[in-house]
Amino acid sequence: MTEEDFKAGQVLLIDKPLNWTSFQVVNKLRWHIKKHFNIKKIKVGHAGTLDPLATGLLIICTGKQTKEINTYQGQIKEYTGVFTIGATTPSYDLETEINNTYPVEHITDDLLHQTAKKFIGEIQQKPPIFSAIKKDGKRLYELARKGETTEIKDRKVVVSEFEITKINLLEVAFRVVCSKGTYIRSLAYDFGLALNSGAHLSALRRTKIGDFSVEKAVSVENFIKKLEVE
Repeated sequence: MTEEDFKAGQVLLIDKPLNWTSFQVVNKLRWHIKKHFNIKKIKVGHAGTLDPLATGLLIICTGKQTKEINTYQGQIKEYTGVFTIGATTPSYDLETEINNTYPVEHITDDLLHQTAKKFIGEIQQKPPIFSAIKKDGKRLYELARKGETTEIKDRKVVVSEFEITKINLLEVAFRVVCSKGTYIRSLAYDFGLALNSGAHLSALRRTKIGDFSVEKAVSVENFIKKLEVE
């Protein structure tokens, strides 16, 4: 692709690596595009944040295509991952340490499958306190890391598919198809409550956004290599 192609607008499918923020991916790609074509400025943005501890599909838009970011953000998303049953964390995932443990002796495979069915459809969900949502100009995770508490309103989201794909003792693998704004970490927490126990998200991968699949995505490293040989 040429400089003109990137400025006219490209949709890049990137497989976000573990421990990278979505903004780090955007900044890395922008830097290499600018460097390769020796240009001072180009618009680059992503269509939907992935947490640092999540991997998978990140849609990156360049140039004029950044105007379509909201369209991509609003599309249905698919995730796979693992819930760990019997313990919770303040962030609902592995960003923070376990703060409570719960009984698990009553949990059967059938209970796990039946509980998953309860979350299919339109549900009320409270976003995690450790999230990028803004309140009074500050991101909630900034407040949470300072130990400050704040009231978070429930939101309506739609889970169109939720299946348990594998059960290995307390590690429960799943696949979820859901609407924009769904927090899989919150789904993990609420799933644990519905089991009369606790749960947290221990692995997450975004596999689809609309018709885009992570199978067609490339790593950051491979994108840079391809850019440098063109």
